[in-house]
Amino acid sequence: MSATAGQAQGERGLAERLGLKPGQVVQEIGWDEDVDDKLRDSIENLTGNELLDEDSDDVVDVVLLWWRDGDGDLFDALTNAMRSLADGGQIWLLTPKAGREGHVEPSDIGEDAATAGLSQTSSISAAPDWSGTRLVTPKGRR
Repeated sequence: MSATAGQAQGERGLAERLGLKPGQVVQEIGWDEDVDDKLRDSIENLTGNELLDEDSDDVVDVVLLWWRDGDGDLFDALTNAMRSLADGGQIWLLTPKAGREGHVEPSDIGEDAATAGLSQTSSISAAPDWSGTRLVTPKGRR
């Protein structure tokens, strides 16, 4: 395998860890200078689609929500993010890791997600500075 092919596979691996698949439509909310560009690129490479911005009205399979402590009300952001989701869609809430500026306590995520009617299904290290929390609508409510 060439160095370029290995690098491409490594970048795809970031998006694959999120469970994304080719053809999925992903909306990105909360972009700022501190987001992880390698993760963003890997999502576009794997899905074959550019990330839609937060102003898009399209129905999406996944919402990528970059969130930092101090960004506002997480419950409101999650509620707004759900409006674009297709049935069976998911939200990946990306927050700075512990010890990083803008870190959000897991208890706050769990509380606001539950209040918004979402279930937390998994948490991963999404990028060097970012943790990812997968949120879905419970099966009985879809």
